[in-house]
Amino acid sequence: MASSISCSADQLAPLLGPNATAAAAYICGQFSGVNTALVNTGFAVDSTYLLFSAYLVFSMQLGFAMLCAGSVRAKNTMNIMLTNVLDAAAGGLFYYLFGFAFAFGTGGNSNGFIGHHFFGLKNIPDGAAGFDYSNFLYQWAFAIAAAGITSGSIAERTQFVAYLIYSAFLTGFVYPVVSHWFWSADGWASPFNNDNLLFGTGVIDFAGSGVVHMVGGIAGLYGALIEGPRIGRFDRSGRSVALRGHSASLVVLGTFLLWFGWYGFNPGSFNKILVPYPDAGDAYYGQWSAVGRTAVTTTLAGCTAALTTLFGKRILSGHWNVTDVCNGLLGGFAAITGGCSVVEPWAAIICGFVAALVLIGFNKLAEKVKYDDPLEAAQLHGGCGAWGIIFTALFAKEKYVNEVYGGKAGRPHGLFMGGGGRLLGAHVIQILVIFGWVTATMGPLFYILHKLKLLRISEEDEMAGMDMTRHGGFAYVYHDEDDHKSGIQMRRIEPAVLPS
Repeated sequence: MASSISCSADQLAPLLGPNATAAAAYICGQFSGVNTALVNTGFAVDSTYLLFSAYLVFSMQLGFAMLCAGSVRAKNTMNIMLTNVLDAAAGGLFYYLFGFAFAFGTGGNSNGFIGHHFFGLKNIPDGAAGFDYSNFLYQWAFAIAAAGITSGSIAERTQFVAYLIYSAFLTGFVYPVVSHWFWSADGWASPFNNDNLLFGTGVIDFAGSGVVHMVGGIAGLYGALIEGPRIGRFDRSGRSVALRGHSASLVVLGTFLLWFGWYGFNPGSFNKILVPYPDAGDAYYGQWSAVGRTAVTTTLAGCTAALTTLFGKRILSGHWNVTDVCNGLLGGFAAITGGCSVVEPWAAIICGFVAALVLIGFNKLAEKVKYDDPLEAAQLHGGCGAWGIIFTALFAKEKYVNEVYGGKAGRPHGLFMGGGGRLLGAHVIQILVIFGWVTATMGPLFYILHKLKLLRISEEDEMAGMDMTRHGGFAYVYHDEDDHKSGIQMRRIEPAVLPS
């Protein structure tokens, strides 16, 4: 943001010559208005940048909706589309009432575990740079992204009421607590909490490989485990049977929309753009340069993961599969999200390469243990998100860490970049506590829903498709297989021959 400027008539008068006191006072008087205009412009630029980033992140909901719709069978399209809409709607209300306060409600008697101010946005400091209504909107978009990840894991077999319950609980409580730990000014593992830095560094999870992706992925893991695989996903001998989504076109559309939105997710996490970096030695170098670098590292990680998945799956299956490539691309994005602002572009390529291998490996493991996740959400967001946390601890560059998180003497950085192992230790703790927290909260929730018979639909409804049994009809007017299912065959109609 633009810095304040000042003028002293006593200092200016000697420069204007003798008897110039009045002129100096007048000139300096004008500086007050100029200073106010510059400061207001700085606030406006930063607020506009944050709002635009929030809009980009929100557009990812459309990407999630298209990706989910294309990845399920046609008979469940309306159901999964409705759940994506309600993730945003229910998430908006519960994040407003509780979530934002639990995440960022700092103030008197604050603690490192959970915030407790600004419930319902009451007394939020409107106009404070980076912490006002614009910030709420941006953080809400992140919260519903976590809920959208979970909805993919339990698609095609989950009761509608279960979606509403878990979405409200995740966005209103589970996710906000985690974001408070690592992103709030007084979180116990936050790099912004200079009074109590974990291992002298805090956790560097810039845009949420752990806070968003691991939370959503692990929540989906427990939902899918507790309700079990879809009917027909594994045959009687235990072999995997592919239940392919009905539209690769929607999968690709959703992937590109998510790619577009990720430029708000990662670069937008700076919250501000008009921030010069001190002692840079370059008048044209500041946070705006870091924003551009973050967009580049995000891009390179995703592209590398996509190509690695393309050739990796070709070797394993003998096919060039566009759906696998799309998931690999997203796995690269999920991994780079944590360290996108503090690593070099070449390191992002390593991140994407390993992320693709992690995704392929977890998918193989899922088949072995008969785990069914229609969108590979737990493997993609949970597995690749965890790798992204480790990656950041290995490759974070000292210069970038000090720029993004403020200079602090001796602040640790990446192990492979000469920064020692303290950052890696902090990040291992992050993985463990996120896994433990989501296990302790979302696991029991899904289990209770299961025991109350509110989690999974009946076998009859699942076979018929949720669109027809739960939502009053199919999402599409016509299906290619309708004629075959009803026994109707197209035949050539011969013209009638009239008697002579």
